Amino acid sequence: MSDLNETHDPALRGWLPSANDDTLGFPVQNLPYCVFRRAGSQEAWRPGTGIGDRILDLAALARARPFTGDAARALESCQGKDLNALMALDAADWSALRLALSRALRQGSTLQDMIAPLLVAQADAEFSVPARIGDYTDFYISLYHATAVGRQFRPDNPLLPNYKWVPIGYHGRASSIGVGQHFHRPVGQTRPAQEGGTPGFGPCARLDYEVELGIFIGTGNALGRRVALDHAEAHVFGLTILNDWSARDLQAWEYQPLGPFLAKNFASTISPWIVTLEALAPFRVPFQRADGEPQPLPYLSSAHNSAAGAFDVCLRAALSTAQSRDQGAPAATLSRGNFRHAYWSLGQLVAHHTVNGCNLQPGDLLGTGTLSGPEPDQAGSLLELNQGGKTPVSLPWGETRMFLQDGDEITLAAECVKPGYPRLSFGTAVGRVLPALD
Repeated sequence: MSDLNETHDPALRGWLPSANDDTLGFPVQNLPYCVFRRAGSQEAWRPGTGIGDRILDLAALARARPFTGDAARALESCQGKDLNALMALDAADWSALRLALSRALRQGSTLQDMIAPLLVAQADAEFSVPARIGDYTDFYISLYHATAVGRQFRPDNPLLPNYKWVPIGYHGRASSIGVGQHFHRPVGQTRPAQEGGTPGFGPCARLDYEVELGIFIGTGNALGRRVALDHAEAHVFGLTILNDWSARDLQAWEYQPLGPFLAKNFASTISPWIVTLEALAPFRVPFQRADGEPQPLPYLSSAHNSAAGAFDVCLRAALSTAQSRDQGAPAATLSRGNFRHAYWSLGQLVAHHTVNGCNLQPGDLLGTGTLSGPEPDQAGSLLELNQGGKTPVSLPWGETRMFLQDGDEITLAAECVKPGYPRLSFGTAVGRVLPALD
């Protein structure tokens, strides 16, 4: 687990004025990674790190060779079109680069004059998926989401017997993961109106969003070599925001017996930013099960995981529509939640994913599944907010929504906030629904 070090000092200030603007959430204590280029240009995509309202061009910085040792080796890996080469290094290299960047960007740095010309305004940039994602696994780690959804189908027994013993997941589609997506409404089969009848076919009518976090794998493991829980976090490069769009009517028809397929693989939207696990160290909290809950099996249990295996990350989902944008109305907050309510920790997800010998690789993405909280206004999907399609959600400008309509835009945000420490932002994951194609 990442220990606190000098990069976490809450008193640190950046020499770039906007780095000290707490409303932005990109202080010198954050330093998230992205892949970017200047908007509208034909420049090569390259890695960057966020500081204030700017992006530090890491490829250009690498050519200047300002660092030595492990930090220099890590920076050297930041010259490709994605972050995979950096992810393939180990946690010591990531930490060395973070320390060097922190010292270079904080007040009093001797590198300020050299670095200042390498900064690009975030407003002038466009972003790409930050890693080459070879594989994508989506989990189901919110007890509150699983219970709420299960109750709609099995009122007396909402959770299946395995839920509290094994992290449930399915293999998703990496090719349809994107940043800032505008995607067409999916088309597919739906359940027959009568038992034994012919399935319907056409555009999805019950399109939904899901508030999730994405876990980017860094250092991989060899095929056949499981990762022990106490070493699992050393394989995690960082976290991003994830919206796993879901076609609920397609899902209801196809999910048995093998689980999600076309209802999930048409689009998944992430934030362009990856917040490193080391940056999140000040926001660790105990991972605890409530009294009466079964305790994890030994391979999913450790003193370290219990002491600080969870993270206090605040989540928010907001909706704008074509009508609200025409009126100039701000997006409506649909829900707020927190990652700390998850039933399984990210270390447990990595340990379980590899316990059978599965090999994870740099750039692989693990989704947490919908992160709902214990209160009704903490639900991470419309399916929960509308109680399975029974109660429309009212919007401030007079519209209602049961499920998403064409032109609707969902913005997911995540941040870490606590007294006496700068706010850390994960940016936003933004997606808009376009009409179905003929």
